[in-house]
Amino acid sequence: MGVTPQSYNQSNPWKTRTMSPTLRQLLPALALVLALAGCSAEPPAANRAPPATVTTAVVASKPWSDAIEALGTARANESVLVTAKVTETVVRVNFEDGDLVEAGDVLVDLSGRAEVAGLAEAAAAYRESQQQFQRLQQLTAQKLIPTSQLDTQRAAMDSARARLDATRARLSDRVITAPFAGVLGFRQVSPGTLVTPGTTIASLDDVSVIKLDFAVPEAYLAALSADQAITATSTAYPGREFTGRVTTVDSRIDPVTRAVTVRSELPNPDRALRPGMLLTLQVFQPARQALVVPEIAVIQVAQQAHVFRVLPDDTVEQVNVTLGQRRRGEVEVTEGLAAGDRIVIDGTMKLRPGAGIKDLGTQATVPPKAEGA
Repeated sequence: MGVTPQSYNQSNPWKTRTMSPTLRQLLPALALVLALAGCSAEPPAANRAPPATVTTAVVASKPWSDAIEALGTARANESVLVTAKVTETVVRVNFEDGDLVEAGDVLVDLSGRAEVAGLAEAAAAYRESQQQFQRLQQLTAQKLIPTSQLDTQRAAMDSARARLDATRARLSDRVITAPFAGVLGFRQVSPGTLVTPGTTIASLDDVSVIKLDFAVPEAYLAALSADQAITATSTAYPGREFTGRVTTVDSRIDPVTRAVTVRSELPNPDRALRPGMLLTLQVFQPARQALVVPEIAVIQVAQQAHVFRVLPDDTVEQVNVTLGQRRRGEVEVTEGLAAGDRIVIDGTMKLRPGAGIKDLGTQATVPPKAEGA
């Protein structure tokens, strides 16, 4: 009696029956169906990741001013080396190093005894010629002397007055005064010093306003104009900004560097800035509308930048964006977002595409005032 495939092996009852060919063909399909059923089944609620706690912001258009960056050298509003005009001995020095002086303050007195005596002599000669002229005027009125004699005396009187004025001018050269208000540098003379024309007494700088000269490539020439706003910073004062305005754009382009020199002025009431300082500055162009987001919302990976945009069902999607200018924790978005989009600005490191979120608060990205306005 033959044994069928489904029957047991009588010699070894522990062996199972041989599987039929039909069942053997169905096994791979059955396994695939079970696998697909297992993948499509949702995980238990207990195993789902909880929503990430984030802060979001609504993207909106705002005024944005493009900035041209440059390096500039500070110069005093007025600057001069106070020098002697004559050869004379210093009698008195009336200032100390670093003094603040007003225009006309006497800085140094030079010996002028000879000029004082000459002034007295010239004044006496002028008074005498003036009196003589007055007497001749009376005689001329009475027709006692010719008019030509009066004219001769008038010329003598004018000559005496000119000599008196010249003596006064020479005497004033012995008194050295401040030509304008400012800060004095180190004094270079002492009482008893013999000075000659050109001898430096001290430097004098008016630093109430600082002139800032800087060079800009000629490609930006069309974007420069008088009265543009600028901000400047110095390594001497970390975190502090100095604001001012462009006053003049040079009429010539340097043919070697192909750059144009621009002059601006910065108010300096506390005299923090000094001539010769190197400042980093930004020149702001007229404002335009742009989409601006906080820099913290942007995730940069190599050359690619993206943000997480919030969908209506409180999940997020990853959006690639193209960035423009940056400033003070903000960045311009030129492509990838639209006004009204809600993006994650805090908590981005906890997210992946499709993740759920719990929003702690939504804010607008528009500040109350435009930069550079």
